[in-house]
Amino acid sequence: MLSHTLEQGVLVITVDQDPGIDGRATLTTHITHLVDAHKPAPVVIVLTDRAAGPAAVSAVLRAHQWCGRPGVLMSVVTHSAPVRRLLENNADTSGPRLVVHARVDTAISTAFTAAA
Repeated sequence: MLSHTLEQGVLVITVDQDPGIDGRATLTTHITHLVDAHKPAPVVIVLTDRAAGPAAVSAVLRAHQWCGRPGVLMSVVTHSAPVRRLLENNADTSGPRLVVHARVDTAISTAFTAAA
């Protein structure tokens, strides 16, 4: 369902498929555990084309709320313009802003620069 790496001090989590409504909570839990294990490192979540469904988007938005509590910078990458708009329009605004990108390399370099 997901994989992760560290690139330039940025935690990069790749979600390979939408987990469906029954797997949304599990995906959120996996993401938040990775964030907790690597904080204060910024986080980039990559939603592949197969993962850009409603349950994965919901899990990412929940993870963004989780990241906001300790002030962890979180970005999302998706090639889908409608999903980018959905994320931007529904992101929690009480903590650090959710940054949404179309390209992975841009997201990682931006997160690295912001954290420096």
